[in-house]
Amino acid sequence: MLEITLGLKKSSLYILKQNVKILDPMNHWFLYLIRCKDNSLYCGITTDVERRFAEHQSGKGKAARYLRGRGPLELVFSEKVKNRSWALKMEYKLKKQPKATKEKLVAGQVSLQDV
Repeated sequence: MLEITLGLKKSSLYILKQNVKILDPMNHWFLYLIRCKDNSLYCGITTDVERRFAEHQSGKGKAARYLRGRGPLELVFSEKVKNRSWALKMEYKLKKQPKATKEKLVAGQVSLQDV
């Protein structure tokens, strides 16, 4: 099967033929952790980790309020997840975990699926 990735909005996607699968780049979701200068960890989801981290670092506009004034920030973990629904569920689950569990995830001692 041929896969084609197009930078289009979902409403603009069309299936060209039955044997062609069009991948919407917005379906690639990531869960990430950012470490603040006070050593706290912030968890979030996005489709573009680099862009989102830059927004957080700027401290303006779409930056999370929690991260404003807590710089310098360090991106310590990011992992691609299945889809937006899965990303939201994992974010919710991870935010309820103790910091020690998040630190193990950052250190690679546990996987995201084990959390």
